[in-house]
Amino acid sequence: MRPGIGIITRILFTLALASVVPAQAAEPCLKLVFGSYCLGGDVRPLLQAVPPPVTRQEQGASLALVFLDGADRTYVMAHQGRIYKVVRAYASATQLRYEETYAALRQIYGAGEDQSRFPEDAITTTRRLTAIRRGEGRALHVWIPSPDWRIELGWTREMGVSLTYLATQLAAARAAQSDGGL
Repeated sequence: MRPGIGIITRILFTLALASVVPAQAAEPCLKLVFGSYCLGGDVRPLLQAVPPPVTRQEQGASLALVFLDGADRTYVMAHQGRIYKVVRAYASATQLRYEETYAALRQIYGAGEDQSRFPEDAITTTRRLTAIRRGEGRALHVWIPSPDWRIELGWTREMGVSLTYLATQLAAARAAQSDGGL
């Protein structure tokens, strides 16, 4: 092997790396969610996903996509082309589903913070379940494993049991620029 070949190979390798690094730096993936969704990343690859989203809704700079995962639904919200929120809504909204998901998250991230809200008289599990079904209460546990993103496990009348990954800075920027909608 000639000595010049090694130098040329190193130069080409360096140029190849240099061309890749700026693209990664421009679109960071804060967390790969459910193995498919890059929190903080570009939403455009999802527009060509197979299978495609079952629903697509746009409002200004905001975009919402809905994907089916068996009986469950995954909602992907983006603002100005970047994914700021991924929500998995479980078709099975039961106490067992909530407890199993909470146990799995607790093993990885610790106990989290309980931000549940229930009427004062909802002190038993049965009364809390009734409050959720009536829309008078909600179960919510929050984990903040990074200053850049957080996790919310919730159970409400509207969404059922849901697991949310939220890019905190992107969500705050989106909230500051919009007043409702997606």
